[in-house]
Amino acid sequence: MSTRPDGASGAPDVDGPTDVDAIKADIDATREQLGRTVDELSHRLDVPARTKESALRAKDTAVETYRESPPLTIAGLLAVAGVIAGIVVLRKKRAERATRRRKR
Repeated sequence: MSTRPDGASGAPDVDGPTDVDAIKADIDATREQLGRTVDELSHRLDVPARTKESALRAKDTAVETYRESPPLTIAGLLAVAGVIAGIVVLRKKRAERATRRRKR
C-alpha cells in the first residue's frame, strides 16, 4: 500500500480514472483494442487465406495490366513462354550430350 505524496495515509495512490463510468469506458476501450489485436494476429496466422488473397491480387493486377495494353501483355507472355521453351530445349540437349558421353 502506498501513501499519498503529501504524507497522509489512506487509500492507495492509483493512476488512471477513479470515476466508475470512466473505468468502465477504459475497460471497454481496452477490450476493443484487444479484440482488434486478436483479429490481426488471427489474420496473420491464417496462411491459406493470405495465400488466396495474394493470388487474387496477382490475378487482378494481371487482368488490369491486360486491360490497359493487351498487345503488350500478349507479347510479354509470348516472350516468357519463349524463354521457358528455350531453357527446356537447352536442358534436353545437355542431357542428350551427357548420355552420349557416358555410352562412349
